[in-house]
Amino acid sequence: MTEPLPATRLIERWRGHLADNRRRSLHTVRAYVATAERLVSFLAEHWGETADAARLAAATQADLRAYLASRRGDGLANRSAARELSAMRGFLAFAAEQQGSTIVPPRLKGPRIKRSLPRPIAPDDIMALGHAMAARDAAAWVQARDWAVLLLLYGAGLRISEATGLTGSVLPLGETLRVIGKGGKPRVVPVLPQLQLAITHYAELVPFALGPEEPLFRGTRGGPLSPALVRRAMMNARRLLGLSEDATPHALRHSFATHLLAGGADLRSLQELLGHASLSSTQIYTQVDAAQLLDVYESAHPRA
Repeated sequence: MTEPLPATRLIERWRGHLADNRRRSLHTVRAYVATAERLVSFLAEHWGETADAARLAAATQADLRAYLASRRGDGLANRSAARELSAMRGFLAFAAEQQGSTIVPPRLKGPRIKRSLPRPIAPDDIMALGHAMAARDAAAWVQARDWAVLLLLYGAGLRISEATGLTGSVLPLGETLRVIGKGGKPRVVPVLPQLQLAITHYAELVPFALGPEEPLFRGTRGGPLSPALVRRAMMNARRLLGLSEDATPHALRHSFATHLLAGGADLRSLQELLGHASLSSTQIYTQVDAAQLLDVYESAHPRA
């Protein structure tokens, strides 16, 4: 066994491992490192001794239960507790690996999480949202930008971070678009003619140079467009139209998937288009479609 690695160095290595080897998003890295810091602090106090890598690798089920109980006392919800447990197990396994140990972190049963079904938006409402966003009191290029982003989310099924992360290298736009998804995984999505026109129109109007390495979508000062600005514009539009609070940018991606499935797309093709790592993530949309059919049946059948 090597000399026990101090907790501070262990956490820094964990940060680098998540970012460089696992290619996790900045948000995920920040959340997992925060969990590691909380766990180390709690266990050091719990044990009354330094929580170095060797000691962490030998943590027991009772130790982890005590930590989770403490976090629950802070008001941690089921979904957050499940994420905390996943991050904690990953960190402890990493601690063992750094010490050359074969100890496997103890398994704990996570909280039961009710998996909520995504709520797709009707196509007419999506178009109304786009027109409301594009018609607000803003420069013509900003209106064109918002319309193009909305069409990317619904017409190509992009995540909001994927859309705002595009660069000028995608221009001139062809029939397909290469997107870098979660974990740096690339995928190719088809570009509908209407989407092609919308992005080309925006590119003609935007007052900033769209070099290959520059962000495609810009804020009013020329910096990268913030996902928060897209969410805010859509929130204002849905309130103006009296639509549900469920009409969010991410709901457009759900709508893309649900409407394609309803139109006859197979799950494997849908998995590729969405950039899901596993088919199980895509299969939830079969439940969405079934839920919609049930709603129609219950509202229309005379015996329902």
